[in-house]
This record gives sequence, structure tokens and C-alpha cells, in this order.
Amino acid sequence: MEELQCKTVFTIPVFGGIPIAESVAVTWIIMAVLLILSLVLVRNLSVENPGKKQLLLEAGVGFLHDFFKDILGEEGKMYIPYLMTVVIYIGIANIFGVFGFVPPTKDLNCTIGLAITSIFLIEYAGFHKKGLKGFLKSFAEPSPVMLPINILEIAIRPTSLCMRLFGNVLGSYVV
Repeated sequence: MEELQCKTVFTIPVFGGIPIAESVAVTWIIMAVLLILSLVLVRNLSVENPGKKQLLLEAGVGFLHDFFKDILGEEGKMYIPYLMTVVIYIGIANIFGVFGFVPPTKDLNCTIGLAITSIFLIEYAGFHKKGLKGFLKSFAEPSPVMLPINILEIAIRPTSLCMRLFGNVLGSYVV
């Protein structure tokens, strides 16, 4: 039970004090590391004489882009940057656990935020592709009897995504 509790690292003395959870502080560190890495890796980029770090960076970005493009196809290419960002964040967040930090994905609030954001994107994609009429009609497919189950699925899917990531990270952290 102790592993599930969110620890407050420090408090911002505004409006009576805003407690900052450990997962938020580690996320800020991850953002700073990613920002510094981005600045370092994109310096002196060249079209004609790319260096080794540029080739490595392009290979990594190309791999992730092609990976998601194969899954989503041409129609889903607008969602690839979001998916790449989530993969990089979750990967680095979990790697930070090796260096003695508590992974932010061990905090249920972080995984809930990721799950809800992803579900909003999924539902937006469905609405964008089918339009309002087709989107609403899709809840009654394959038959109108499925309407309550399909609506319930929207609430269950983020919970499933959240608990899966949280359980995997918490399990590895405890072990």
C-alpha cells in the first residue's frame, strides 16, 4: 500500500501552498532532459554533410515514424507525432527508474492523464473521420442492442489503458 501513495516533494508557497507530487517533479526533470537533448541533437544539422549524431537521430525518428505509419496507414499519419511523443515519454520515464528516480508512470494520476488524453484523441479521430451522424451511428453497430455496451466502452477503455500501464510499472518498481 505504501507504494501506491503519492509523495509530496515540495510545496509552492502560493495560495496557501500547492503541493508538488514526486511524479510531477520527475516529469519536470524528464522534460528538462528532453529539452536539453533536443537542443544538443539538433545543433549544426546539415543537409549535405550529416554527422553521426544527426544520422542516429534521423534513424530513430524515421523508425518510430515508419512503425506508426505501418500501423495507422496514410489516413492516420496526423496522429503519429502524438504517438511518438507518448512512446518517448513513457520509455524515458521508465528508464529513469533505473537511475534511482521513481517513474512518474508509477503514479496513477500520470497514467490516468495519459489514458484520458489518448481516449480524447481516439474519439476525436472517429468523429473527424465519420462526421457527427456517422460517429453517433457507430455506437449502435452492429445492432442497436449494443448501444449501452458501446457507450460503456468509452468509459472502460481509459480505465483499462491506465491500469495496464500503472500495473506494469508498479510491478516492475516493486520487484
